[in-house]
Amino acid sequence: MIAKTHRTAVVAIPPQEVWAPIQVIRQEHDRQFRRWMPHINLLYPFVSTEQFGEAAPRLTDVCARIAPFAIALSEFRMFRHPSGTATLWLAPEPAQALIALQAALQAAFPECDDLSRFPAGFTPHLSVGQARTAHEAEQLLHHLQQSWQPICFDLDALAMIRRQQDGPFVIDRWVSLVASAL
Repeated sequence: MIAKTHRTAVVAIPPQEVWAPIQVIRQEHDRQFRRWMPHINLLYPFVSTEQFGEAAPRLTDVCARIAPFAIALSEFRMFRHPSGTATLWLAPEPAQALIALQAALQAAFPECDDLSRFPAGFTPHLSVGQARTAHEAEQLLHHLQQSWQPICFDLDALAMIRRQQDGPFVIDRWVSLVASAL
C-alpha cells in the first residue's frame, strides 16, 4: 500500500551552476523560495520517505529506459487561479519530452497521478513566483521576459527529495537517465 505525502517528490533539478538568475527572481517573488530548490515536479505528492527504498528500484527501472536530454528555460508563463492570484513559471522545452518522462514515471507509480489530474493534464513548469492578481502577474511576466537570458542544461538524472516538518526539501538520492539515444 502506497502512502503519499506532500513531504516528498520526484523532480528534475537544473544543475546548481545555472541557478543564480532563477534564484534572484525566486528570492523576490516566490514565497516558497526557502522550501524548494529550483525544480520541475514530476511526481508530487510522492511516497513516504520510509518507502523510498522500495520505490527507488521502480524509479531506476523507468529512468534506465530514458535517454538524457537538453532542456531550455526561455519563456515565462503563468497559471491563473480561481482565487484571482497567479503563479509565474519558466516553461521548460521541449515540453513533450518532460510530459513523456512524467507519464512513464506515473505508469510506474499510478497512485501518484496528482499532477496529471488538471484539466490540461501535466504541464511541466519551474515556478518562480506568485502574484496577487492576474494583471500584476502579466506585468511581472513582461518585465522578467524583457531581461531574461535563456538557460540550457542537460537533464541526466532525477532527484528523490524529502523534507521534515517545515524544513526545506533536500535531495535524498539521484536516479540517472541512462538509455542510449539512437
